[in-house]
Amino acid sequence: MPELPEVETTRRVIAPYLEGKTITNVVVRNAGLRWPIPAELTAILPSQEIIRVDRRGKYLLVRCDRGTLILHLGMSGRLGIVPAATPAGKHDHLDIVLEDGIALRFNDPRRFGTALWTGDDPHQHRLLAELGPEPLEEGFDAGYLFGKSRTRKVAIKPFIMDSHVVVGVGNIYANEALFRAGIRPERPAGELSATDCLRLITAIREVLRAAIAEGGTTIRDFRVGEEQTGYFAVQLKVYDRGGEPCPVCGTPIIMQRQGGRSTYFCPRCQH
Repeated sequence: MPELPEVETTRRVIAPYLEGKTITNVVVRNAGLRWPIPAELTAILPSQEIIRVDRRGKYLLVRCDRGTLILHLGMSGRLGIVPAATPAGKHDHLDIVLEDGIALRFNDPRRFGTALWTGDDPHQHRLLAELGPEPLEEGFDAGYLFGKSRTRKVAIKPFIMDSHVVVGVGNIYANEALFRAGIRPERPAGELSATDCLRLITAIREVLRAAIAEGGTTIRDFRVGEEQTGYFAVQLKVYDRGGEPCPVCGTPIIMQRQGGRSTYFCPRCQH
């Protein structure tokens, strides 16, 4: 599943092609995504200018003159920039055609993605209104995490993966951040000290920034358009390395299931 670094990579790739351009046509080939693509998009979007492309958590916000197109890539979705005349493939569900003859094409084999419209503040939309702070912005700091975690008995790994606590810390990045911070994934969140929270905040930011710089982590068929991305995979220290030696101390990495997700940690480096 594309996570925050993959979505931010997508935003950076598509934004220069979209911003400042006028939409001339919308082609909906299959409206049956996670939520149906609104039928009115074909009437609302043409003639609107795309002002900018933002990101909130794992949602892309295509801001136009009179509202915002909210996109989510779901499990396997990807966005490509193609000539509008390019023949559509089996899973090419939506085209946003621009004045210069190119199109933003939404491909989603599993159809768990989202393309919705709002004429209001997108941050108040039901999908975004209750999201936690962005992990790379000022609101997410050690004081916030320490305060939010008090009295919480839930393990720290699912705690930081909760989008109501902070957005965009998916399974891979939670494993890697906890390793960098030296914190066991099963430790109760409420037992972390202020110093632990500072180390964890720092680690989360380091991991996400490094992943964004490398275009995200290659997961199954994630691509931006037709280009394979995800060179951060070569930098992973513990994720998907069960039984391999820890890169710091040489102790075999342990893999266990936690909340239905694969969890990897070093029993010696993490406490």
